[in-house]
Amino acid sequence: MIGLTKIEKRFGDLLVLKGITQEFREGGVTALIGPSGGGKSTLLRCINLLEIPTSGTVRIGEDAIEFRPGGKVSTAAVQKLRRQTGMIFQNFQLFPHRSAIENVMEGLIVVLRWPKEKARERALELLDKVGMREKADAWPANLSGGQQQRVAIARALAPSPRVLLCDEPTSALDPELAEEVVEVLGQLAREGTTMVMATHDLRLASSVADEVVFLDQGEVVETGPARDLFDNPQRQRTKRFIASLRQEEATRS
Repeated sequence: MIGLTKIEKRFGDLLVLKGITQEFREGGVTALIGPSGGGKSTLLRCINLLEIPTSGTVRIGEDAIEFRPGGKVSTAAVQKLRRQTGMIFQNFQLFPHRSAIENVMEGLIVVLRWPKEKARERALELLDKVGMREKADAWPANLSGGQQQRVAIARALAPSPRVLLCDEPTSALDPELAEEVVEVLGQLAREGTTMVMATHDLRLASSVADEVVFLDQGEVVETGPARDLFDNPQRQRTKRFIASLRQEEATRS
């Protein structure tokens, strides 16, 4: 279980997250949706402490850290919690000087100190899972955006994280390449991978997520099962936003 309690995040005088309390079910997939600047990516990054909350509590499994304004948190505590997460970024962030398989192996060797052969075996297994085994020795520059994102998913899965965090995983891709990534994430969801994803992609959110959280101006406006929230939102702000997503999707297609 991933739990957030009264999470606030400030950047100087700007209050970006306003006391968010939310739980994410183990084995579930939650989509964070909302307008740009609404706090989705910041909330996602607060879960794995790439952004340190100003106040509130982050809990993953049995481990929890409480944050207070001006307080200090040990690097060891942050790393312990962060290592239970895997992160997929919007722009892939693969190492350009490493092959696909080397990108997947890197964290296992450098951070977890796995022997090279054990790391290679794990990397091949994961590249096979995301349909990229035949591209194991390819350089990122020679891969399409969809292929790079699938390698990035394999890299995030390598240390067997408790939760996979996806920050706009399809937004840098055209619709055809995005479909590749949606299929991979959908398969992971069916296998019971716990995921929290920030996305504007209605197809991804509606086909992969079982829960949806709608964020606007740093607050949770509405939350519920994906089908209920997309088909019958209760708040007018949610209705307007989903209507805009559907219109944008229709324009692209």
